Amino acid sequence: MNHAASLPFPGHALFVTRIGTCGLAWNAAAVCAVQLPEASGGETRDRMLLGLSRRHALQPQRGPAVYGAVTSIAAIPDFALQAMAGVQVLLAGLNSQSEHDWVQPGAEAVAAGVLGDMRQAFAQGKGGVLPDLQQIALDEFAVPAFHSRVYAFTRALEPGRTSTYGEVAAALGEAGAARVVGQALGANPFAPIVPCHRVLAAGRAPGGFSGGQGALTKLRMLEIEGGAWGGTRSLFAD
Repeated sequence: MNHAASLPFPGHALFVTRIGTCGLAWNAAAVCAVQLPEASGGETRDRMLLGLSRRHALQPQRGPAVYGAVTSIAAIPDFALQAMAGVQVLLAGLNSQSEHDWVQPGAEAVAAGVLGDMRQAFAQGKGGVLPDLQQIALDEFAVPAFHSRVYAFTRALEPGRTSTYGEVAAALGEAGAARVVGQALGANPFAPIVPCHRVLAAGRAPGGFSGGQGALTKLRMLEIEGGAWGGTRSLFAD
């Protein structure tokens, strides 16, 4: 059942995670954008909607970027609910049932419409296995073709696994395009459903990261899901 079938517009919502308030926007059939936490919920929302506005400007035939605010879980379509719940599970880590590994939105956040714990709604990731979120449909409108290829490869990296910009470029048949891969991941509008935090710089250095507190957020996300950034667990390891 689609809980949002009666909504006259695409929507967006803010939701709590272990690392802060994230945002997610959707249309009738797919997720259009995800935003990792900024300094405040308002800044998270603003950055996500600004990115969507810029993408709509590249494809004006889609019409204006109007994504109405949704503050009730019951008004969210099932696929968007699955996406938010899956992100919550992922960012909580393996011990997601522990209170130590979770935070509840404060009274001010609740008043601002930040949604709470939806993890029980996620259909995957049971038995101590983190979700890979690959079943979530994404609308990649206005995403360059090469970026889309990078995102598809990155989505196949399982939680706890890492690659490098150069390895991704080589796997895509574009050896020497590590910098372009980094630019594509820096523009990723779907983190962490497209888990760009799992792609590192040369020598397994953290590299850049445009979400949250930059590289610190990237390393924290890797730590939560059990990923190593020093080179001990690579996609291409034996």
